[in-house]
Amino acid sequence: MGNATITDQDSQIRPLSQDKIPRDEFLKMRDENLARWSCGGDVDLDEAAAYHKAMVPEKHHAHVSRHAVATGACLTQPRGGFATLDMHKDLLQKLEVDGLADILPTTTDSYTRNERFGQAADGLTASEAKGRSLLNGFPLVNHGIDRIREIVDQVNRPIIALTGTAMPRMTGEIAYAGGMTGYLGSGIAYTTSYTKEFSIADGIRNYQYLDRLAALYLEKGVELHRRQPSFLTGTNVTPSIGIMVAVLDALLAAEQGVKHYGLELTQVMHPIQDAASIAACKDLVQEYLHRAGHKDVFTPVSSLHWMGAWPANRAQASAMVVYGGFIAKVGGAHNVTTKSTSEALGIPTPEYNAEGLVMSRMGIYLARDFTFEGHPEYQLEKEMIELEVRTILDKVLEMGNGDVAKGATAAFEAGVMDVPWSPNRGCQSLIMPARDDKGYLRILDPGKMPFPKDTLRYHRDQLQQRADNKGITFGPDLAIDSVYELSEEMAKLMPYPLAS
Repeated sequence: MGNATITDQDSQIRPLSQDKIPRDEFLKMRDENLARWSCGGDVDLDEAAAYHKAMVPEKHHAHVSRHAVATGACLTQPRGGFATLDMHKDLLQKLEVDGLADILPTTTDSYTRNERFGQAADGLTASEAKGRSLLNGFPLVNHGIDRIREIVDQVNRPIIALTGTAMPRMTGEIAYAGGMTGYLGSGIAYTTSYTKEFSIADGIRNYQYLDRLAALYLEKGVELHRRQPSFLTGTNVTPSIGIMVAVLDALLAAEQGVKHYGLELTQVMHPIQDAASIAACKDLVQEYLHRAGHKDVFTPVSSLHWMGAWPANRAQASAMVVYGGFIAKVGGAHNVTTKSTSEALGIPTPEYNAEGLVMSRMGIYLARDFTFEGHPEYQLEKEMIELEVRTILDKVLEMGNGDVAKGATAAFEAGVMDVPWSPNRGCQSLIMPARDDKGYLRILDPGKMPFPKDTLRYHRDQLQQRADNKGITFGPDLAIDSVYELSEEMAKLMPYPLAS
């Protein structure tokens, strides 16, 4: 029971389709899901909705996100989670009070992400006995609803569940019933990012369940924040790939009745390209939602600090943290997900995590009303990203005869949709990005993705300049060099003295 796999959850596996799960069928699915672990029996949807309604608006993720977009603010939100209740409480208090976090995190541990709740229970018991966290996150299913509410009641900001899983059915139920008002995750992004054997079709089905649950809460008057994590594989991912996946996941969520769906893009660490990608994402997701008949879905865009390799030198890392806040604000993101100077070294202490928040907040402050709109490179980049995204998404929808779920799985199987360096067997991972001499991420090898030839020629020309200037053979070495570039020591990035 404790380690049941996701395929055990339904009496029958639903045929893959974008269609909204019928209410009666969904209620049956919920009964089967909640019966898989003891705390599932504590979930009472009406009682949970009443608990949410009694919370002050400032603790609702959806409320603060809408306010941030309306006022042009850029919220700050870190990651973080410890095994024991007391340690996690202390962490969130530190992040709220010292870090000035606008949104508070609850990152789950690896056992919980893989639904190995029995092993998570063992890790929790051992952590409590040792007085230190022996898990790499908070086992929220094992703690259960009442303990989560202890945490929710002690803080003054919204809490988002950061689960990193392709299997969100149980964690989603417990997180939302416990009073967390946000949940990060989506069927395509997390399956292609974090799993090897798990099928993209099953990832889509699992998040259709979570999105249908969010829509059920909405029917009861509770708007929950759902967010799509389009940062993917933690390596160089060109903006158009991230946006394509984000739009597909958003369309799938909207079909289940979700009206509040955030999108998250990882920073490439080039301010013009990051700003252009955020703007393009905002426009494109609404364009495709409107095409599908969804004209009332709120889609705020978050910017995520650099997901690739970080420098071990804390001074260099500090610059990247501040810069990440600056980029998010300049790009018009409503939220920045922050990192710390410990990124290359391991899980940050609460103190370093809070410090990263303040650094990011300073970057946001320094950006103020700065914008790249009207800059010729910004306009060119935005137009090119939009062309790349439309070309592939239109083909995906064509392959599914208008059904997003069917089109996405068919496109991944054919290589029409692809993600670089994905561990998932359902993803061909033939596309290869690399950084050009100006710092933009370009497409080195498109794999089987049918991008416009003129676009690919432009990417190739920019990358050829880098190869010539750095003395690198045009090919995979360019991609490998780009993966590690920002983690290199300062002496290599900018040799001293600059003039001699």
